Amino acid sequence: MTPATPSTPTTDHPAAPGAVMAAEMAEQPDVLGRLVARLPELGEAVRAALPTPLLGSTLIARGSSDNAAVFGRYLYEPASGRPAGLAAPSLVTRYGARTDYSGYLVTALSQSGRTPEIVTAVRAAREQGARIVAITNEADSLLAAEADVLVATDAGTEIAVPATKTVTAQLLAVVGIALALGPLPPTVADLADLAELPDAVSRVLADAEACERLAADWAHHDRLVVAGRGLGGAVALEGALKIRETSGVFAEGISVADLLHGPIAALGARVPVLLIDLGGPTAPDIAALRERLVADGIPHATVAPELGGLRTEAARAIATTVHLQNLARTFALRRGANPDAPAGLAKVTPTT
Repeated sequence: MTPATPSTPTTDHPAAPGAVMAAEMAEQPDVLGRLVARLPELGEAVRAALPTPLLGSTLIARGSSDNAAVFGRYLYEPASGRPAGLAAPSLVTRYGARTDYSGYLVTALSQSGRTPEIVTAVRAAREQGARIVAITNEADSLLAAEADVLVATDAGTEIAVPATKTVTAQLLAVVGIALALGPLPPTVADLADLAELPDAVSRVLADAEACERLAADWAHHDRLVVAGRGLGGAVALEGALKIRETSGVFAEGISVADLLHGPIAALGARVPVLLIDLGGPTAPDIAALRERLVADGIPHATVAPELGGLRTEAARAIATTVHLQNLARTFALRRGANPDAPAGLAKVTPTT
């Protein structure tokens, strides 16, 4: 699947800290709108490429793309009725594993399409029988060349180190792939609700007041926890990564269930908790954790951006991811950091 329209790269690098990240975040309604329009085409391409029978799905990624892969894992398995999991690239690049992928769909996610270990792991999976779907912002990349189906996110050049528009495009792409694998409950994802996503994201971007309030209260903390479950757990992982890389706050994204299995003992007045509540089947878990935090006197807040009429959990997850980008940028500026270019990080991390 190739881009439907050319996108306009961001070429200027304004002097004001955070200006590039803000400009790229502001492009998300257009990026998502273009991709929503292409989802029916994507679905046809994926269905045509599926192995028969489909035995399972694997997702391969690193960094923010890996958080999008976690998101996809929670969608692929119920849609297909087959196991879905996350690959460990080092099994190929360091341990030389040769795994039989016959009957498997492999989805590889990389914004640049140039991360060496992702390309190597995908090539190995293809040689061992996998059908490959590649989600990348670079249609002429090494990763794209390995694909049976190419999903070019068409997000335009991304200059700020923290990935924003490329991540939400990846999230939307995996929803489209999941819908091609089989039916999902209408409360989880449907095309009609996804069509409302660009307007909802515009509203999220226009409403920064909640981010400003929370940053004013919490930006002095050096640690915090972002907790969710299911699709909200993937959002928590991505939100924590954005806060961590932009501001230097050591934010940990974690499943509510995993938090209760020990790490909650490390919380206290100096480690606040940000709860991701998307509604849906995990809402009772978030409510129960909130009650425990209240009882234990642990500072906490619930992410509740204005999402308008979004009905499905997947669409709300994507819009909430945008809200967390805004929060991360606001945290960084409050702490005197430049979220466009965090110290020690580069746009492409060449792990092998």
